[in-house]
Amino acid sequence: MENNLTDIYTEPRDIDVHTLSNLGPLRPMAGIWQGTRGLDVKPKAAGPKQQAFVERIELQPIDPFTNGPQLLYGLRYHTHITKPGMVKTYHDQVGYWLWDAANGTVIHTLTIPRGMIAMAAGQAAADATHFELSATQGLDTWGICSSPFLDQAFKTIEFKIAVTILPDGSWQYDEDTVLQIHGQNEPFHHTDRNVLTKIGEPTPNPLARDTQS
Repeated sequence: MENNLTDIYTEPRDIDVHTLSNLGPLRPMAGIWQGTRGLDVKPKAAGPKQQAFVERIELQPIDPFTNGPQLLYGLRYHTHITKPGMVKTYHDQVGYWLWDAANGTVIHTLTIPRGMIAMAAGQAAADATHFELSATQGLDTWGICSSPFLDQAFKTIEFKIAVTILPDGSWQYDEDTVLQIHGQNEPFHHTDRNVLTKIGEPTPNPLARDTQS
């Protein structure tokens, strides 16, 4: 990504307020989705354990945001995961998927209620049906931050996610969260994957709805 720091304050003119028309490769992901074939491989004292899961994720368009000349369109998301046939939350996650068209960059932020946040990014064409993003612990940008306990016991040193838009309109992801676990010499690859099927359409962002009223 190249940054022109000559003028860091002037915002773009004539911004299109219709986020759904400006999401680039994220457009097929807008909406409400369900996945019933999730698989999580997680660390346990006895060794890696596989766990099936059921997922519901909602990705709704937000109004365009600017950082001076930088223009971002995006989706706000909430992921809720349970074990099959159970009510108790297995995983919960919130954040944003963002598209920086000028730099061809997809940005993914995630926050989980275990005390960990991350911001991953990767390059993609506007019409891409596959893109990969990564974050690395210790970097000032596209990094990872954890609570003291996680940092000492299950330190996340790298996060990767690959997204593929499938021909039938569904999409899938493959995640690899690389952990340095206390007392273990080799990093552990905590992986998750699922295929998401649409169960609801997205709601246009507030500014777009205002222009339709």
